[in-house]
Amino acid sequence: MSTYPLDSLYPYLTSLAIGLLIGLERERNPSAKAGLRTFSLVALAGTLATVLSRHSGEPWMLGAGLLVLGGMIIAAYYPARHGDDPGTTTVAAIVVCYSLGALVGYGQTQIAVTLAILSTVLLYFKAELRGVSQNLTRRDLISMLQFAVLSLVVLPILPNEDFGPYRALNPYQVWWMVVLISGLSLAGYAALRIAGQRHGALLTGLFGGVASSTATTLAFSRHGRANQALAGLSTVVILTANWVVQIRLSLVVAVVAPSLFADMFMILGGGLLGGGFVLLRHWRELGRHVEKNDETGTPATPVLELGNPTEIRMALSFGALYAAVLVASAWLTDWAGQWGTYAVAIVSGSTDVDAITLSTLRLLGMNTLPAHSALTAILLAFLANMTFKSGLVLTLGGTALAKRVLPGMGLIVAGTLIGYTWVIWK
Repeated sequence: MSTYPLDSLYPYLTSLAIGLLIGLERERNPSAKAGLRTFSLVALAGTLATVLSRHSGEPWMLGAGLLVLGGMIIAAYYPARHGDDPGTTTVAAIVVCYSLGALVGYGQTQIAVTLAILSTVLLYFKAELRGVSQNLTRRDLISMLQFAVLSLVVLPILPNEDFGPYRALNPYQVWWMVVLISGLSLAGYAALRIAGQRHGALLTGLFGGVASSTATTLAFSRHGRANQALAGLSTVVILTANWVVQIRLSLVVAVVAPSLFADMFMILGGGLLGGGFVLLRHWRELGRHVEKNDETGTPATPVLELGNPTEIRMALSFGALYAAVLVASAWLTDWAGQWGTYAVAIVSGSTDVDAITLSTLRLLGMNTLPAHSALTAILLAFLANMTFKSGLVLTLGGTALAKRVLPGMGLIVAGTLIGYTWVIWK
């Protein structure tokens, strides 16, 4: 016998709580035929059916309960079959609620509670989800399907073995890096498409930086030169896009090499602080001094055109680049030690910091490169990339825009160097 007599009541009380949570949201919907009491009883019925099935040794009782529930739903909704809204969402929610109650009966309480919360969130944000779906174009849907193919179809069938020179090429690992970078880029691309440029320079720079900081820098350097009224806005977008790159790199390191994350974040955190200071100043200046181009009081943000980051051609291109950088890094590391890796980092990092970052982390995982050399290589790649994009601002944006942007870029670089010095000498 349990020491605590009320322990046996916990599963049933949990089921009632799950039903109350989902039912509370449904109670707000005038068209729903089920609310607080119905959902609470449905969840409790799922738990009772499970407990009875387990104690009697008759597993069919759980299925029978679901059939009875289905019959009751049909009886309740049959008279409204000619209405405009048959309430299919509520019907699905009832079935889910019964199943969550069954999970509680099987002892999977934590999973049931988590799924109940997620289900309630899904039900509550109906209008927002509808708005998102209406903003998606055919191209956006294709992007999601292509990412699903990359991650769920191609990745599982690749061999997880080392091949090629220096045993540096692992098809599964190479494609996993493609999925990781494509996923991050797709998140920025989707957020930019959903939020839209109309929400301002800060969001455009944030999402543009996640998707492609180089493309964002190039596009808004041209906008800043073509229209002087957009110089302040272009400055904020470019600085934000290059500031968020450090967060992106930190996430990549956290996923691929968690043991290196603390030191890497310390290095990039210096750049985040330095760049954040000047970015905040320019953002406030933009709010106070830019020309009023529309009734909202802010200049119209030019459309940022980005390529679909999950197109098969782009994925294959990145995969080939990553594989080439990986082999080159392994060869030069074997031939010239860490200095060979540094050379590859400087050359390849100027146009794509992701490939050399991932290849460096791969060499670290293979115990070919020590941790401090990996940190140095990633830093050199980042600095080369910042130098390249600073050159884009100067050549495409002109001297006037460069005077506004380059000090901010310089503070980001200076902050990372200070952070690197602290990590190396601590």
